Amino acid sequence: MKLAVSHSCAEFDSYRAARVKSLFNCESGARFDLEVDLTIDDPDWSVGVIVGPSGSGKTSLGRQLFGPRAMWAPRWPKGAPIVDAIAPGGDFDTVPAALSAVGLGSVPAWLRPYDVLSNGERFRADLARLIAERPARAVVDEFSSVVDRQIARVGAMAFAKSWRRGAGQAVLLSCHYDILDWVEPDWILDTASGKFERAKAGRRLRRRPPITFDVREADRRLWPAFEPHHYLRLPAMIAATYYVATVEDQLVAHVAVSTRPGLREARACRLVVMPEWQGAGIGLRFLAAVCERWRTGKNRHGIRVPTLFHTSHPGLCAALRRDPRWTQVSAMLVGENRARSVMQLRKAVERGRMSAIGSGFGGHFRAVQGFRYLGEAA
Repeated sequence: MKLAVSHSCAEFDSYRAARVKSLFNCESGARFDLEVDLTIDDPDWSVGVIVGPSGSGKTSLGRQLFGPRAMWAPRWPKGAPIVDAIAPGGDFDTVPAALSAVGLGSVPAWLRPYDVLSNGERFRADLARLIAERPARAVVDEFSSVVDRQIARVGAMAFAKSWRRGAGQAVLLSCHYDILDWVEPDWILDTASGKFERAKAGRRLRRRPPITFDVREADRRLWPAFEPHHYLRLPAMIAATYYVATVEDQLVAHVAVSTRPGLREARACRLVVMPEWQGAGIGLRFLAAVCERWRTGKNRHGIRVPTLFHTSHPGLCAALRRDPRWTQVSAMLVGENRARSVMQLRKAVERGRMSAIGSGFGGHFRAVQGFRYLGEAA
């Protein structure tokens, strides 16, 4: 595929224009020409990248690749949450899965309109919509240009990994070279040098660096840093052991574990991954590492017990079902019986354990699914 870009404008001869030409020995700024030859006519690739400095012709090449209509610029409705705006005629589970796949796992953000999201959230929402609606060919301009580099790298990795699970071809246009290893593209065109690279069949040009993290016990004083990113507002767990994952002393993930009556089982709760690390695959690895500690007796009680984990997140449920280390043990569509909860609260007040009854818990629609950790040997 040969592409030629040619732009021209009027030649100016004002005093300042003439002085600039004289000072910098520049004869003219009226023309821009670029020719490239890309061997990408076949369907045997999924993700390509055109990278180079601003003004080097990336956008013009992108428009010529698949035509102007392939430039990904979704229109977002005003006054509607992004969970309604993404693939409105599609299956519901597709939307949370796409949002989680690109690292936008903050449930409150799903309930906000696009125009009130942060730049990082908009970047990931655009990618989630691209994954969910999945056109046959798409070109994403200014890829990762408006977000900090941590979100850019993790977001690039999460998008490429999710995009490759389905059909279609996507070309990313970016002025940042630091995303190349994280995208692991099938081909790269560098507009600064004119160099074109394409991976051999079944291989990729780059390999993303491994993400290693440390797991350590903590206390509830670190929970406030994670609490704004958890989808529920709950009091601190009683008699729980708190764990955090860190990358170079940066807080990345959190989970708390407490024992169930009889010390025969443990229960993990409050799993949170910081937004800038969502989509990097750390959450499940961290949760499994903590549960493995409890399975092998590496806890403050010195007991070897399996660990239960409950979640309502469709994407996380699907990931746990795919993981052979976990088995599903329960599924509930509604909360507990509210009337029974009120009776229990009334008895607690009568015994002097509480000062007020409250309205009770339960009766709401919430599809909670439970999983038990079986271990690495599974």
